[in-house]
Amino acid sequence: MTGLLVGAIFGAVFIVVNAQSPLNTVTVNFLRVAACLGAASVIAMWFATARKERPTAGPRPNMFGRGYLIIVAAEAILLFGGIRVLAAWERPEQTNVAWVAFVVGVHFIALAPVWKDWSIAVPGVVLTLLGVAGLVLASTAAVAWVPFVSGVLSGIVLLTGTATFGWRTVTARTAQPGRGRRSMVPVETGERL
Repeated sequence: MTGLLVGAIFGAVFIVVNAQSPLNTVTVNFLRVAACLGAASVIAMWFATARKERPTAGPRPNMFGRGYLIIVAAEAILLFGGIRVLAAWERPEQTNVAWVAFVVGVHFIALAPVWKDWSIAVPGVVLTLLGVAGLVLASTAAVAWVPFVSGVLSGIVLLTGTATFGWRTVTARTAQPGRGRRSMVPVETGERL
């Protein structure tokens, strides 16, 4: 659930920072409020599951091992190095948002085999494509829409994904016998009611 928490916060930040003109004020405010509520719901689910989590038998896999550290280091270098290169090329400032979405998307795709969890590749592909779309838009007269396409839409993808997986985690835990619900077993039949 911690990964979902991080994804939700970054998704909300993508939306709050990038919801701006050419969108109208009502739309901007709606998107920002919805993003904060979405992140708050994931945070609430995180607290609900963190309280109920108990250590499982056996060793847990190390998600933050060498492969993870290499990918995060490469991500940081690509993010900050790429933004400096874009500035040196005198690209519009909006191009930075597209670059960030692209690099974050690629980072999810690279993490999928390391974590042996292909579900994170899906938002990775979508964010990568939104980043590419923004990079293309940045070279056109529609450059003002780059923050919406690469920023707001990327945030919506992250928030929707984290809220969906968070909800699945919460409901799966409460549906398990002995977790969250009492199962009643009549003595005569042995069937659950």
